[in-house]
Amino acid sequence: MSKRIIIAGGGTGGHIFPAIAIANALKKIDDGIEILFVGAKGRMEMEKVPQAGYRIEGLDIAGFNRSSLIKNIGLPFKVMKSLLQVKRIIKRFKPDAAIGVGGYSSFPVLRIAQGRKIPTFIHESNSFAGKSNKWLGKKATKVFTGTEGMEKFFPSEKIIVTGNPVRKSIVDANISRSEGIKFFSLDETKKTILIVGGSLGAKSINETIDKGLDELLTEGLQIIWQTGKPYAAKAKGRASGKQNVWANEFITQMEYAYAAADVVVARSGAMTVAELCVAKKPVLFVPYPFAAEDHQTVNAKRLVDKNAALMVKDSETGQKLVSMTLELIRNENMQQELKNNISKLAIVNADEVVAREVLKAI
Repeated sequence: MSKRIIIAGGGTGGHIFPAIAIANALKKIDDGIEILFVGAKGRMEMEKVPQAGYRIEGLDIAGFNRSSLIKNIGLPFKVMKSLLQVKRIIKRFKPDAAIGVGGYSSFPVLRIAQGRKIPTFIHESNSFAGKSNKWLGKKATKVFTGTEGMEKFFPSEKIIVTGNPVRKSIVDANISRSEGIKFFSLDETKKTILIVGGSLGAKSINETIDKGLDELLTEGLQIIWQTGKPYAAKAKGRASGKQNVWANEFITQMEYAYAAADVVVARSGAMTVAELCVAKKPVLFVPYPFAAEDHQTVNAKRLVDKNAALMVKDSETGQKLVSMTLELIRNENMQQELKNNISKLAIVNADEVVAREVLKAI
């Protein structure tokens, strides 16, 4: 009899794409496995998961709002409501296991599953575990981690270091630079910078690129600019009439963007880091400073310390980002060195390892 598995989490591409990669790896091992995703209503997973061919149910849940305490007034009610919704989903679907990948819906799903003695698994992509994962980790069957040294957050006997699951489209990509450039209707003879502030965009990066756009273009460069939703209209207006700038809120086929890029400017969420290791790209990281426990800085520093990436603080973006980008694009020796060192950190089979370990344990 084939197994039934719930995969819970989302909120950003950094949680959704690894979750889909794990689902695909489970189906590859046993095509009969039934998979149900559980996400948060109104979040990105409600669109991206069905696009990948999977069923998803949404919970009425939100996370703790760090910037506006007044917005947290209704939070206890949302948590209670989501726990009731999860109880109904579990009663109906009868899962053999639940996997949490981070994001709002992970907590209620794993919490209820643990209460029902259903095997639970956590994938912690960051080098710093959040509070709810630390708490859930005590009763989890196994904890899969993106990096080593996670014993300070989870029971050591439960940890399996798998690395972070990267989308198959990026792992298996066989796209030439020329094909990547054509995909964005750009010019093969020009050096290309890919700007990507995570799936939701990055205000400081966007504003700095907007301000420094003419300086970059005067240098004879061209730009692929993933802006995120909030900045999309402004960036498109700024790029209007400029043949050397492609700007849009989201890049669905990232493999083409990586193929086209000579240099990348990016946030340092765990999944972006994992993808860039696989894509072997020279990168300048701008860590998001308000990530829980500043884990994006920890993620970036791990590579900077191995001479596998460069980093600029978010607070210094306005002063340093454009000049550091120009310095890197002019220095081909530095690009080559960063490429060589980042490629050594690539992990390409994390999704399969997670899938096998889950099935072994249930």
